[in-house]
Amino acid sequence: MSSNVIPLTTEDARAHLTSQPFSVLLGARLVSFDADGAVLEVDARPDLLQQNGFLHGGVLAYAADNCLTYAAGTVLGPGVLTGGMTIEYVRPAQGRTLRATARVVHSGRRRAVCRCELEMVADDGSTRLCAVAQGTVLPVAAP
Repeated sequence: MSSNVIPLTTEDARAHLTSQPFSVLLGARLVSFDADGAVLEVDARPDLLQQNGFLHGGVLAYAADNCLTYAAGTVLGPGVLTGGMTIEYVRPAQGRTLRATARVVHSGRRRAVCRCELEMVADDGSTRLCAVAQGTVLPVAAP
């Protein structure tokens, strides 16, 4: 982390998440946030499913986007925005809880490239990969 970056604590990161109305609406929670990256979870609820009973792809994209920015926050500090993201859905998202795990792949002063794996956690605790995402996160000045 560069010397002019204000480190983001786990408490700060969780406070940021709870200040986002959309994250609150989805019931997102930051499970882990440290130098290794971030883990974000969203429970699958009936109102988040699509017509075939799978967790909606938009929920997966939300989780990837937010988790990528939290991972980038470990190296860029709290003032970040997603510059771009791609997501590949590899199988339908079925299970109890969506878990997004993101890590920084590369970082510099002007951007961080991060990767995210999205898996569904079943009632028995087993996991199954349902999507992968990669994004570029940019530092921004505080408003």
